[in-house]
Amino acid sequence: MTTPAPEVDGAAARGVVTFTNPFVILAGIAVVVAGIAASFGQVWFAAWFFVGGLLALLNAKLVVIKVANATAEDEPRKTPVAVNSVVRLAVVSVIALATAYFFQSVGGLGMIFGLAVGQIVLVLNTVIPVLKGLRQQS
Repeated sequence: MTTPAPEVDGAAARGVVTFTNPFVILAGIAVVVAGIAASFGQVWFAAWFFVGGLLALLNAKLVVIKVANATAEDEPRKTPVAVNSVVRLAVVSVIALATAYFFQSVGGLGMIFGLAVGQIVLVLNTVIPVLKGLRQQS
């Protein structure tokens, strides 16, 4: 049994999720990583780290846009969102793996760590406000 999607205006839904805080946090982490990487003589690691984090933010932004468009339809369906997710994750994986292959130690690790930290920042950016809201309700 499926539950009908609530009425959501696609433009309004896109405005609800902001990526300013995750971007600022990621940039701050990238500056710290740049300092640490510079002390080891691996400055390019920090650059690829930041690119990986930006790729994670772009991925999340594309998710928000696709879900907002899907829920704005009269009869929302899960299939286009699922197909879009598979394609999007495949593209992100290919980009990360190609970077890891062509730029081996420095670029590859930086990109992979940047993707991972970017995802952690995005999850915490979502979870912390929800936990605060739950705490205020109880």
